Order: sequence, then C-alpha cells, then structure tokens
Amino acid sequence: MNMALSDFALRKRGIYGVLHVIILLLSLFLVISISVDTFKGIPFYTQSLYMKVQLWICILFLFDFLLELFLSKDKLRYFSTHFIFLLVAIPYQNIIAYFGWTFSPEITYMLRFVPLVRGGYAMAIVVGWLTYNRASSLFVSYLTMLLATVYFASLAFFVLEHKVNPLVVGYGDALWWAFMDVTTVGSNIIAVTVTGRVLSVLLAALGMMMFPIFTVYMTSLIQKKNKEREAYYQQMEAESEKTAKQQQPAN
Repeated sequence: MNMALSDFALRKRGIYGVLHVIILLLSLFLVISISVDTFKGIPFYTQSLYMKVQLWICILFLFDFLLELFLSKDKLRYFSTHFIFLLVAIPYQNIIAYFGWTFSPEITYMLRFVPLVRGGYAMAIVVGWLTYNRASSLFVSYLTMLLATVYFASLAFFVLEHKVNPLVVGYGDALWWAFMDVTTVGSNIIAVTVTGRVLSVLLAALGMMMFPIFTVYMTSLIQKKNKEREAYYQQMEAESEKTAKQQQPAN
C-alpha cells in the first residue's frame, strides 16, 4: 500500500515537473517578446504567433490548475488557496481580441503581464528544484520571484512614465527606480501616473515582505555554520584527549 502511494506521489510530482518546465519555457518567450516590445517599440502582441503562444500558455495554466484540483485531497481548500492562479490563467487578451474590444495602450500593455504572474511562479519552482536543500530552495524561489517582479515592474514603469515623467529618460532610470523602491529606500524618481504610483506602493510592500525572509535565511545560515564549527572544535578536542590518554604510560 505504501509503495503504491509512493509511486503515485512520484508520478504526480513528475507530471507537475513537466508542466512547470513547459510553462517556464513558454513564459520565457513572453518575457523576451515583452522586452523587445518595450525597448524597440515593436507591437509584438499584435502578431499571431505571440497570441497563439499566450493562448497555449493559458490553456496549460488551466489544465495544470484542474489537474492539481482533481488530485488534491481537500479540493475546497486547494481552490480557495490557488484561486489567484485560476484568475491569471484566463486568456484575457485573446478574449478581448475575439470580441473586438479596445482599451488604452497602457491597459493593453499591463494585460500582457497577467500570464507572467504564473510564469514567474513556475520559474521560481524550477529554480528552487536546482538547490540542494529545502531552506535554500525556499530562499532561491523567493529571490527569483522578487527579481522577476522588479524586472516586470521596471518595464511597465518605463512604458507608463517615460513620455510624461521628465525624470524617466531611459530604461535605466526605470530599473534604478524599481530596485530602490523595492528596498524601501526610495529614489529621486517619483511616479506621476496613477499606475506608476500603484506600482510604487506594491514594490515597497513586496520589499518589506521579502527582505525579512533574506534576514532569516542569513541568520539561519550563520547559526548553522557556527554549529558546524563548534562541532568541529569539539571533535578535535575529543581526538586530542583520546590521543593524550593513549600516549600516557601505563601504571
């Protein structure tokens, strides 16, 4: 019975792993496309290839959500705790294009980031698997999500602010603003658009949540090293005492 449960858990983890890797690879395509659009002003989201890839990513998100919901023991709890993943799995841009709805360029640009929320989550999971223990895996996953959020926020901030904010001349200014804002230190660049101000608050809140995790991780790492050093010295002392006793002349 236990062997059967163990094999089922391994198969389930393998299915999740394949899905997350596929989602990660397709999400990287979206990241590159959005970056190209931002830096060169190419309307990448109007191309059929981008729309098809985004649709397939959202379909995979929905399939992943439904599969995990089906395999979970407490389905109601899973649905309530993963409801946000269902929201980001909806292909909003494809629905908007199908019905012919039109929005402002800023809203259209921001909607393109919705699938990347789940893509960033998948990226954090895959990166976390590459680490050697659970604590490091958790820390690296959080760090990956933090850096991804900072990058996406800097892209959105640059698109929204560089035409109306004289302090945002190039993308470097937006990236500087994002990193300084997430550290809660702040910079001389102040958002002038409503969305830019919302991003400023969200990044600062994210930084306040994430940096204590870094502090706890570093503290636990130092404590672990100190314990290893103490154990090493105790072992050396024990070996020295043992050697001294062996060298004492017998009475």
